[in-house]
Amino acid sequence: MGRVTESAWPGNHQPLGATWDPECTNFAVFAPEASGVELCLFEEPDGPGVRQVETRYRLTEQTLGIWHGAVPGVSPGQRYGFRADGPWEPARGRMFNPAKLLLDPYAAAVSGAVAADGPIYGYRRPSDSSRERSRPAQRGPRDEVDSAPYVSRSVVVLDDFDWGTDEQVRPRTSWADTVVYELHVKGFTRLHPDVPEAIRGTYAGLASDASVAYLRDLGVTAVELLPVHQSVPEPDLAAVGLTNYWGYNSISFFAPHNAYSSAGDRGEQVTEFKAMVRTLHAAGIEVILDVVYNHTAEGGPLGPTLSFRGLDDVGYYKHVDWVNDGATYFDVTGCGNTLDAAHPPALRLILDSLRYWVTEMHVDGFRFDLAPALARTGHQVDLGGHFITTIGQDPVLRHVKLVAEPWDASMDGYQVGRFPPPWVEWNDKYRDTVRDFWRLQSGGIRDIASRVSGSSDLYADDGRSPYASVNFVTAHDGFTLRDLVSYNHKHNEANLELNRDGTDNNRSWNCGVEGETQDPTVLALRHKQAANLMATLCLSTGVPMITAGDERGRTQRGNNNAYSQDNEVSWLDWVDDGWLDLLEVTRAALRLRREHPALRQRHYLEGRPTQEGGPKDLAWMHPGGREMTEADWFDDRLRTFGMFVSGNPLRDPGPRGERLFDASFLTWFNADSEPGKVKLPRNQWVSTGEVVLSTDSGHLVGERVSAGEVIEIEPRSLVVLREL
Repeated sequence: MGRVTESAWPGNHQPLGATWDPECTNFAVFAPEASGVELCLFEEPDGPGVRQVETRYRLTEQTLGIWHGAVPGVSPGQRYGFRADGPWEPARGRMFNPAKLLLDPYAAAVSGAVAADGPIYGYRRPSDSSRERSRPAQRGPRDEVDSAPYVSRSVVVLDDFDWGTDEQVRPRTSWADTVVYELHVKGFTRLHPDVPEAIRGTYAGLASDASVAYLRDLGVTAVELLPVHQSVPEPDLAAVGLTNYWGYNSISFFAPHNAYSSAGDRGEQVTEFKAMVRTLHAAGIEVILDVVYNHTAEGGPLGPTLSFRGLDDVGYYKHVDWVNDGATYFDVTGCGNTLDAAHPPALRLILDSLRYWVTEMHVDGFRFDLAPALARTGHQVDLGGHFITTIGQDPVLRHVKLVAEPWDASMDGYQVGRFPPPWVEWNDKYRDTVRDFWRLQSGGIRDIASRVSGSSDLYADDGRSPYASVNFVTAHDGFTLRDLVSYNHKHNEANLELNRDGTDNNRSWNCGVEGETQDPTVLALRHKQAANLMATLCLSTGVPMITAGDERGRTQRGNNNAYSQDNEVSWLDWVDDGWLDLLEVTRAALRLRREHPALRQRHYLEGRPTQEGGPKDLAWMHPGGREMTEADWFDDRLRTFGMFVSGNPLRDPGPRGERLFDASFLTWFNADSEPGKVKLPRNQWVSTGEVVLSTDSGHLVGERVSAGEVIEIEPRSLVVLREL
């Protein structure tokens, strides 16, 4: 039930969103082509099953396309929304419908959820009869059924959180020293036995003592959280009982997702998120957000009307052209729409959101999903355009960690190696090359040598450093590490898409048996292959990114697209099922990286001495004990090689320009299916070494070796030697 009262006070057009004050709360929303906008406040129901009372206030003022007004007596926690009236001209991108309650794009919190089977569409849809459901979807006339009982509410938030000493203790870890751990807020602690049950799967759960202790012990310096912006599952998923577990379907770019809050959804989620960040910072761990600004949960032209579409469809979304039955969206995201980041209001929305998460929520950086979709002028990728340029000039954003997923769903969207400084990139060439090398599909060692030494072919030409490459072997999208060595083919039947979803280009190898097995020989090989992949990742030049649970042998049972699996398939299982040897390898490799600056240098190694008469900073070794020749690099049969990195002295100078010294390392990689004999090089700088990491059962940590000695390395093994 609703009623229209007298008009709101005039209020101010800045800032956008809801701004609480003891006298009144100001509301401002951008809707330049609307003929009228109403603010809707919702009271608590009087009892079970009683519909909430809705009080509407007419906003009478419009300034620069922003409708605004102030209402006295509104308290923090008040739930609200907007209704926008105007022309219903879908063919021209005008889809105003006052029957549809709209979220505030600038809401700091969102209460409730969306009922996918409710009247959430701005147009009249065919009935649910099987006859009509089988027809192609079409847009009917404007639907006049009220959507308010079926959609989420925006929430007025008072920000009085006490950050204490957070500004003083924030880690601010350099990229060269960063180790990223990609995790899902819910999935990480949902099954954790040492996290109190009441907070498992929440922001508070991630901040629990057990979670923080595990992250610190593992040796990661930053958590990269899968999307935490308020999101909505696609209606088609909800119709079959599934959900968008990953959260790549944002509807509110300022609000932390309320389902991850243990305290409530009337603003409590904001406080809980901040407390999580403060706790992680105190433990020396940065927080990076995976952000999805490239599209919204409103989907294609026939999707629901939840926020942006009902306020300014033609302004927020990119369009191709106008056709008889409605606006045709320009879609390079594969999700139905693409946000028009070159349009000033949409670009402002993104920048305001980013600054909010840095200044108010204290996050340390962002990973931009499908970044080229945002970096477009018109329909063309433009890495010198509005989006990239404004972030690079922004006094807040240019100093945080900026990570690009450098591709989108289009043919021209693949931009690996092309983002300008200070951006770093997910390097899928690293992923593919390392996978191929260890599964004997590399055709020699040229590519693997480039990837483990920092991918200078991709990043050095524009002055970027090795840390511009975020190295990864797995990510949330695709096989887990355990599944990568256990399956040749995807097994996505649980997604109810006839196993047609997910990539077929997995570059995986099941070690002889598809799926789970009790064969001890196969299991031993899988453990070794997983350890090889993990050790290679942790010790490569660049920024390593580990997917949560890989270090414990987490499996998704062969599902390489578990985005819809909010269950044990996706949640991290903390029970030891025999893969904790991999955890020890991960800890050991990250400890070596942390303790030895030679293994995480911020300058490219050049293959020449750092001082006259000294050793080369980087040398590639043939199994015969000599340096690689030109012919060796083109030997497609070569599967064994050594990588020598000198710390005597380092190429990186100290803070006052002084020479820094560290140990030198020689890592032998043998991906061959046969044992490999390697001769340790003899020179004046290194005479003896010690095994400090090994996946070869014949060479245990602590073993001493001497220059000129010939040692045998097991098939598919890695051995790291440190000079003594």
